[in-house]
Amino acid sequence: MRIPLREEQARLTHARIATAAAALFVERGYAPTKIVDVARAAGVSAQTVYNTFGTKPALLKAAYDLTLAGDPDPVPMSERPAVVAVEQLTDPAAMVHGYVSLARQALDRLGPLMLQVVAGAAAGDADLQAHQQITDRERLTGTGQLAQRLDDLGGLAAEVTVERARDAIWAMFSVQVWQLLTGVLKWTGEDYEQWIGHTLCASLLTTPDGAQ
Repeated sequence: MRIPLREEQARLTHARIATAAAALFVERGYAPTKIVDVARAAGVSAQTVYNTFGTKPALLKAAYDLTLAGDPDPVPMSERPAVVAVEQLTDPAAMVHGYVSLARQALDRLGPLMLQVVAGAAAGDADLQAHQQITDRERLTGTGQLAQRLDDLGGLAAEVTVERARDAIWAMFSVQVWQLLTGVLKWTGEDYEQWIGHTLCASLLTTPDGAQ
């Protein structure tokens, strides 16, 4: 079905503003970045930014979601081909490695923005604290679904509950772990991905030998 021109223009404007905001939040930080700065970078008026997003926290969430997805296509993450392909795997270790690969790709895009959020939240910025709580809950929901799927496949070790698997995956997929390994210790993305996958398989699965 063809998208009406006005709707398509609004979608492109939304994406252009969110992209500009993400870049400025990474470069300058959230608090120092003003709506007028975002508007100037996106080539629109400040009023257009407000009309499109309403508030600065809403703009941050849009910038986060766009960066997470990697493109402005209005397709939920759960319906994207790469995610669907991993969801359809039936080998638990292969599924873990598949999700680790997806998480690494997302963190490579999203990590710099999330590090600004984490730092600002720790410094007491209420907007960033609220944003971090929302995105942490979203990640916990996603890792919970993965843990349940592994359990449904009979892949979790006897002593590992779905909740424990969820929490372990959630922690290992955090931007803090990503930054420590790839930023501070200068691991390559491939080394990070391989180690996270092997560690999760070894600690959670009945048959941990699942190198992909």
